[in-house]
Amino acid sequence: MAGIETDYLIIGSGAVGMAFADTMLDEDPDAHITIVDQHAKPGGHWNDSYPFVALHQPASYYGLNSLPLGNDQIDCTGPNKGYYELATGTEICAYYEKVMNTRFLPSGRVTYLPMTIYLGNSRISSILSGKESAVNVRRKVVDGTFYNTSVPATHTRKFTVAAGTRIAIPNDLPGLWKRPDEIPAHYAILGAGKTAMDAVVWLLRSGVAPQDITWVRPRETWMFNRANTQFGPEFFEQAIRSQISLMQAAATAQTADDIFLTLEKTDYMLRIDPDVLPTKFHFPVTSHGELDLMRSVTRVIRKGRLTGIEPARMLFPSGDETVPEDTLFVDCTATAVSVRPTRPQFEDGLITLQMMHVPLVALNASVAAFLEANFDTDEEKNTLGEVSPFVDSTLQYPLALLTTTMNRVRWSMSKPISDWLSTKRLDPTGPLIASLPAGDPRFALLGEVQEATRAAIPNLHRLAAMAAAPAQG
Repeated sequence: MAGIETDYLIIGSGAVGMAFADTMLDEDPDAHITIVDQHAKPGGHWNDSYPFVALHQPASYYGLNSLPLGNDQIDCTGPNKGYYELATGTEICAYYEKVMNTRFLPSGRVTYLPMTIYLGNSRISSILSGKESAVNVRRKVVDGTFYNTSVPATHTRKFTVAAGTRIAIPNDLPGLWKRPDEIPAHYAILGAGKTAMDAVVWLLRSGVAPQDITWVRPRETWMFNRANTQFGPEFFEQAIRSQISLMQAAATAQTADDIFLTLEKTDYMLRIDPDVLPTKFHFPVTSHGELDLMRSVTRVIRKGRLTGIEPARMLFPSGDETVPEDTLFVDCTATAVSVRPTRPQFEDGLITLQMMHVPLVALNASVAAFLEANFDTDEEKNTLGEVSPFVDSTLQYPLALLTTTMNRVRWSMSKPISDWLSTKRLDPTGPLIASLPAGDPRFALLGEVQEATRAAIPNLHRLAAMAAAPAQG
């Protein structure tokens, strides 16, 4: 690794780093890129995910602009019936490996260094040899690891596990068939996020009875109805009307909770338990088929954060809970994304890839590369791509929605950006709108979106200020 020189040193070959590199290859034909990652293959955290993991969003707008993911097929069976296919983790890893081997490396402009960690100050180290090297970065370091994605296989538990307690992560569940004597009579799912939902649905679809599952849910979460995230031609009207409903709800809401409650009435937002008001929102997506499965689990523990587990016992600050003796605890408490204070995305010598259009991580990174390649100053780039904090609670959603909306307005007013987005698959709406023939009556719906958006912006400012007020007081 001696004598490495590059224009952009990208840290991480996951969805974010790969999307940035993919766009930069097209937008700046003179740029050389070096990508370092601690994994042996590209794909980032997807390499560590459980075998039954799948995207919650359609595969049609995930990955890279240069190569479609999946076949844009509609599922005909299962809880995702009627919607675009959801790529599996295996498919996603193979996709990124294919792009690396058939597009990035053959370009002659990408150096890929797997099993390598970034030490800071443009220095890297081989994990296997321990050899350190300096990289002469001619332009910028690109940090694709800002959100520090955590999955069960790499997560550090924040609760104690007593000796003799049976505990697993979702990665272990499909291998139980090889150890029939160890198959438990009961499962305790620890966590309330996407991973826990996936584990519950997988267990139920694999034959486990709902009464044989205990589900620890410290916080309830709102979820998008997958029916409103379909952006193919046959779903055009529903997708656009869902955006109108969103903005209309944002325009009239007195609180952040009102947005979710109003959208629930139109089937835009979903929650597992209709009697418990969610306080969490990480933009998960589900279908009514999956929701019905999750609702079938009625043994739900809501006592806050778990502090420890013992054989047949769970410890909480407010008291203990017992489970059957032969219980396997399944740890789904990985936080997925670290909630951190934002920083300027473009700085002297550094690009820190963050959210501009929440929650489309691949689109965000691709837009950042386009801004980097086509605009002159960091100030201009930061103005065109204002950073949004990643949402953890429902209270923070209006700010994320406001930031996303204002960025979309800025992008629509910039001809270079709007023209570019109209042809890029990572943008769910751009190519769809561009495909409409002149005079198509559906253009009227777009006018309704604009009208609803203009009405929502002042109230979103007010709701965002309400969310910030406690931190300032």
